[in-house]
Amino acid sequence: MTPPPRTGDRHIPERDEAPLLAAAPVVGPATGPAVEPAGTGLDFPARSLVLVAGLPGAGKSTLLERLYGLRGDEQAPVPDGEVRVIDSRQARNWWARRLGPLPPRARIPFVYTTHVWRIARTLTAGHAVVAHTRGTWPHLLYGFAWLARRTGAGLHLVLIDVPPGTARAGQVARGRVLTTTTFARHCRRWDRLMAKARRGAVPPAATVTVLDRAAADRLTEIRFGRAR
Repeated sequence: MTPPPRTGDRHIPERDEAPLLAAAPVVGPATGPAVEPAGTGLDFPARSLVLVAGLPGAGKSTLLERLYGLRGDEQAPVPDGEVRVIDSRQARNWWARRLGPLPPRARIPFVYTTHVWRIARTLTAGHAVVAHTRGTWPHLLYGFAWLARRTGAGLHLVLIDVPPGTARAGQVARGRVLTTTTFARHCRRWDRLMAKARRGAVPPAATVTVLDRAAADRLTEIRFGRAR
């Protein structure tokens, strides 16, 4: 059962709670029409930066945990063959004992600077990367696209699109709930990004994959080394 919203959350606009996609993920080039792939795995070229994005609480870290066996207490990127899995929680955990007295909001610049630096360093070392990011920060997507080009990698987006109420419930479950104003801002930015994705107009990315909650739950593998 979805926990009831906190006071003030009723002003957050809700989208239709029905599943976004009934059968399969929507996959396609960022500048062309989407197609529907078969199976429950996603394939990317060997030199790729795959960014898993979604609203706060959408299930990005949960997906990485399930696919790569993360525990949530890691403080550094996790290797999986030649792939490196980078969740922002790793940087948050690394800074936790060093920034203990600071309130959570004051830690954000340290955490995300470290997170982005780790992605950059890993790409420069020649590894493929699967990373957690906030798709609601458009400037980060353009920055990652520039970084991928500089290191000879392709940028690919996996967007977990869930209703705001589902994302809010995810925040409650993990124990980190955004303020109503901040979350509403994320929702507006996410809706703009999704509108672009549906039109095949996300310039920073080579491909865009959109998963609803059910499709994300069906995903069993992200593979590298196969052309899309």
